[in-house]
Amino acid sequence: MAEKLRALFEKYREIISYLFFGGLTTLVSWAAYALFAGPLSLGVTAANVLSWVCAVSFAFVTNKLWVFDSKSWAWPGWLKEAAAFFGGRIFSGVVELGGLPLLMALGLDQALFGVEGFAAKVVISVVVIILNYFLSKFIAFRKKKP
Repeated sequence: MAEKLRALFEKYREIISYLFFGGLTTLVSWAAYALFAGPLSLGVTAANVLSWVCAVSFAFVTNKLWVFDSKSWAWPGWLKEAAAFFGGRIFSGVVELGGLPLLMALGLDQALFGVEGFAAKVVISVVVIILNYFLSKFIAFRKKKP
């Protein structure tokens, strides 16, 4: 049984790691937002922007090292990866900002848990998670062919 679980983990290690560190990234975002909006009193917009920067920076390092196994910090390679990673996250953020109202306009405006349009939020979140995975894997941290 343990061997089967180990084999499954090895087969899906990248996806499992991506989801695990994605959860931690969400916690970093929430904690940073709480710090910036709470004790530091920076205001909602500043706190949100700074929490996004903290979360994406955390995601870059964890994705680089433990999800996609890109261990080199040689200049300018890591800078290209960082630019592609942050650029991808900005792109997916635009997709989310535009996708949510689009899905709601197309009829996916049902309330979940008493929150209007939350069904569209769940769908667009899944789309963004998948988009971020592919942008990271095939653009930011793509493997160089020997």
